[in-house]
Formats: sequence, structure tokens, C-alpha cells
Amino acid sequence: MGFLTKEQIMQAQDLKTETVHVEEWGGDVQVRTITAKERDEFEKQLISGDQADLENIRAKFVAATVVDEKGKLMFNKMDLIDLGKKSASAMDKLFEAGQRLAGLKKEEVEELVKN
Repeated sequence: MGFLTKEQIMQAQDLKTETVHVEEWGGDVQVRTITAKERDEFEKQLISGDQADLENIRAKFVAATVVDEKGKLMFNKMDLIDLGKKSASAMDKLFEAGQRLAGLKKEEVEELVKN
């Protein structure tokens, strides 16, 4: 078996999704793994100068992972305040699903916060 070609890598459909039932909202939500660029942007948001910026972290991550039926992100930066006002239990379900799909371990988030 040979190595993958550039074309094979670029054409690979590697963005996994997971349907999460959010009982608090009375329905299902589609969560997608973040792209490498989106992960970099998320990590950049966590670092503000010399300190970690954890304000509204769940809303930021949920906004980066929740997609509509067509796979398009549903939320943007303008939605973060309102998302932050949603049930912690509901947001945790989506946060954990996105974290799992992205392969982002709790320890990695904690390490980012330390730096």
C-alpha cells in the first residue's frame, strides 16, 4: 500500500458529525468536528495577552462546532453572549461532543489555559 496523494488528502471527507439530543431544548443538534484552522482560532481566543481568557468558553466552542443540516456553522461571534445565557447542562452536552469529535482532551484545554 502506497502513501496518499495530495489529491486524496484534499478530497477526504474527514469532518465527522454527531447528533446530540438536547433535552433542555426539546430536540437534536448537529455537532461537527472543528477544522485545523477553527481549532487554531479557538485556541487563540483562549489566550489574551499573558492570561487565559476563559470567559464564555463553552459558548465560543459550541459556536465553532454546531452546524445546520448543510454543515454550515449556525452561530457567529455576535451570538456568543446569547449562547452564554443558555442552560449550562445543555451547553455541556454540546461542548463535550465537540471536544470528543475534535480529539481535544480536557488536559489539553487545561494546558492551554496555563500557558
